[in-house]
Amino acid sequence: MAESWPSRPSLVLVTGATGFIGAHIVDSLLSRGLKVRGTTRSVQKGEQMRSARPQYASQLEFVQIGDIATIGTFDNIMDGVDAVIHTASPVTYDVQDNEKEIITPSINGVKSILQACNLSGSKVRRLVLTSSFAAVVDVTKNNTFGPDFTYTASHWNPLTWEESVDPATSAVVAYRGGKKFGELEAWDFVAREKTFDLVTFCPPMVFGPVVHPLSDPSQLNDSNTNLWKIAQGADPLPSARVPGYVHVENLADAHVEALLRPEAGGKRYLAADSEPFTYEMAADIIKEEFPWAREIVTKDYDSGKEPVAKYHIDGARLTTELGVKYTPFREAVVDLVQQMYELSKAN
Repeated sequence: MAESWPSRPSLVLVTGATGFIGAHIVDSLLSRGLKVRGTTRSVQKGEQMRSARPQYASQLEFVQIGDIATIGTFDNIMDGVDAVIHTASPVTYDVQDNEKEIITPSINGVKSILQACNLSGSKVRRLVLTSSFAAVVDVTKNNTFGPDFTYTASHWNPLTWEESVDPATSAVVAYRGGKKFGELEAWDFVAREKTFDLVTFCPPMVFGPVVHPLSDPSQLNDSNTNLWKIAQGADPLPSARVPGYVHVENLADAHVEALLRPEAGGKRYLAADSEPFTYEMAADIIKEEFPWAREIVTKDYDSGKEPVAKYHIDGARLTTELGVKYTPFREAVVDLVQQMYELSKAN
């Protein structure tokens, strides 16, 4: 590294700052007294976030950007930035061309921030990247793993480029390929350029309350949408692709701790509680915690059903290395459902 890692960055750039995970990261940074520049596609959402945090007016600013998958998108907003948390990522499943609409945008979304961090005169010393458990999991073996198999941060999904871009491959599978190749792009770039270091996080499902601008529950992210659908009587219940989850506040705090701790540089973290989850568990929790939901939540499911995938995810390093203690699934469900119930009543 050209310079030693500063104990306190002077200005942190957070991409996707008005999104579900990004907004929590912004709050975690602000609570530590750090200055934040957030990127957003919507000027209105940035203004809403600032006005909702008047006590942090001097620490928080927003800049509007275009398509993150366009190389050069971030180049003109790096002045004074010495640390970056990159959460923004293009996500779409309604596609005709996997390579053009999923794989390439996923890679370019990473390339664009890598280039910006590497500009001549850049002060950036560390990039923290939100990847995904999709870059880790081998779904072809979900039902063949023994009960003691555990994913660690050393695992990568085995998808090849050819499989990912194949027109016969589903968009969900192509997404896993995009997340893998996007993260690998970051690791390869940092190893080659050696101008800043990298930390990546690979979370599975992310649940919990929202702190970004949201006018009604229909605007929820995919994972939280499933919880709210259950509270509204979804029948059948959603099907969980993976048994792992993390509370959004834990994930946000982990990103910030990884930014501030010099020893985190160069590490890849799985961010997942050791407790597995199912949507059947969520339905049980919602009925137990909310009297109004007891007659709404479908009764046509197996209460207490075990996860279909019989494997473990080792996310212990978030606690042992970054000091982040996991919040139980029940709390994530209750926080989100109560918040959306109040929001729906206010509309």
